[in-house]
Amino acid sequence: MPYAEFTYRVLIALLCGFAIGLERQLNHKNAGIRTHSLVALGSAIFVLLSYQIVEKSGGDITRIVGQIVTGVGFICAGVIIHQGTNIQGLTTSVTIWCTAAIGCVAGAGAFPEAFIATGLVIFINAVLLQLDNWIEKK
Repeated sequence: MPYAEFTYRVLIALLCGFAIGLERQLNHKNAGIRTHSLVALGSAIFVLLSYQIVEKSGGDITRIVGQIVTGVGFICAGVIIHQGTNIQGLTTSVTIWCTAAIGCVAGAGAFPEAFIATGLVIFINAVLLQLDNWIEKK
């Protein structure tokens, strides 16, 4: 893969992760700009590595993607705090998980899909938070 294409794909992933992280940072969440940017970037790099391995040696491109899902899931489990009946960090955890998926999509070169998914994650975290708060008050 040409360096320009590699750079473009990782920058799109980084931009998507940054946008999601910015929303989280503005809402004073622990995992913000850096975390989400790095998760998206790392996921895209692994997808691109997978492409290179398959291109040179053959194999199954989905194996590395499957490991991204598992690895990020492990990280996400560490974000969740459970104290009695109170659970904290669940939304942050699944947001990180979605960010990894978006990084994979961007790494695969599906840029419109990456931007749509990024918009949906931000919509869910920002707009649906208001609905969630309204329901809690009722």
